[in-house]
Parts: sequence; structure tokens; C-alpha cells
Amino acid sequence: MARENNSLIPEAGHLYVVATPLGNLADFSKRALSILSECDLIACEDKRTTGSLLKNLGLKKELIAYHEHNEKILSDPLTKILQEGKSIALISDAGTPGISDPGFRLVRECRRKKIPVVPVPGPSALITLLSVSGLPTNGFLFVGFLPSKKSARLKFFTNYVDFDYTIVLYESCHRIEKFLKDAAEVFGPDRCLALGREMTKMHETFHIGTIAEIDQQLASASLKGEFVILIAPAKYEL
Repeated sequence: MARENNSLIPEAGHLYVVATPLGNLADFSKRALSILSECDLIACEDKRTTGSLLKNLGLKKELIAYHEHNEKILSDPLTKILQEGKSIALISDAGTPGISDPGFRLVRECRRKKIPVVPVPGPSALITLLSVSGLPTNGFLFVGFLPSKKSARLKFFTNYVDFDYTIVLYESCHRIEKFLKDAAEVFGPDRCLALGREMTKMHETFHIGTIAEIDQQLASASLKGEFVILIAPAKYEL
């Protein structure tokens, strides 16, 4: 029988991939809080964001910024710190590290060097929306952020117009209106979507319906924050 890894205290030379709340701090697990409290170093996307988070939790820890602009450079130095016997917690600004956020390269380097990597699971924006959307969840394709160029977005939509499963992606508030216009052009205005914004936060909002319906709803709604979007299979109906 496999041994349950339920230790609340980080072990020397281990990397902990720790999921943090999307917004509601009550979603922090007891284990995640303990690992962050007891680890030697926290590698985070933005030291200001994480600093504010830790302050709210009553914690004060050594932080190192590990983000998309320096993750290639820092992956090797961080593995050396682990090889020296220190424990590191890897976190993103919100949700699970490595899912359209920095983390992949550090984890890969640890695996290459036989450094233990321990998951401390928790919130994930894409899973959160899938669970409450009513769209099919028997299979899905997660593609992160689509390219910013219209031609590239249209090509992607065209390639997946008849896809048999739900497509999951992220989009910024600056491109959500363009996204809907391009999606309607390829999928048609009656394709079903689900949008989640500010999930678990005070202004949590869900829009579920056809592209045309959601486009109309967003015309008078706040577009602040990032969106998680689900595109239903072609034959799906609410």
C-alpha cells in the first residue's frame, strides 16, 4: 500500500508545489499554510502580491521572485539551494503553479536532478469553473492563453470547431470582447460558452449561455480581472 504523504512540515531538499487561493483565503488548506510557514524559501511570481498574502496570514518569509522573465535563469540556482538541503515552496499569484504560470522549468530541472517534488494541491481556476458550469467534463482540452493576433485566434478556432470535448482557456479583460467576436465568426453565435471572472472573490461572476447572449451581457458588465472560458462541444445544448 502506498504511504500517505501527509506531513505538515517540509523536508530538507524538497520542492513543494503549493496551490494558493484564487481569492478567498478560507480556501487555504491546513497543509499549504504549514508548508509556507515552515519552508526555508518561497519562490513566487510577484513579491508584492505574495508579500501582501503572507501579511494577511501573519507570516514573514524570505521570498525570491520567480516569473516568466527569469525562470530559465533561476531554475538552476534554485535547484542548487535545494541540493544544499533547503526546502522551497513554489507558488503563483493565485491557484496552482505551473498551470499557465511559472513552474514547469523548475519542476523539470528538479526531476532531472532527482530532487524530490511534492504537490500540495488546492484551488485551480480552470477546475473551479468546470465544476460549476454545467458543460461536459468527461473530457476537456486546456490551452491556456490564445495568441494575441486575430489571425492566430481564428486559425485555432477553425482547427477545433468540431472538437468533441470542452475547450478551456484563459483570456485577459483587454481581449475578451475581441475573443467573443472572433469566436462568433468561427463557431457561430449559438455556440455555448461559460465564462468565470473573479471567482471566489467578492465580485465573482459567471456567464453561461450562447456567444450572442454572453456578448450582450458583457456590454453592461464589469470586465475587470482575467477570464476563464469554456467552449462547449458543437452539439451541446444547455
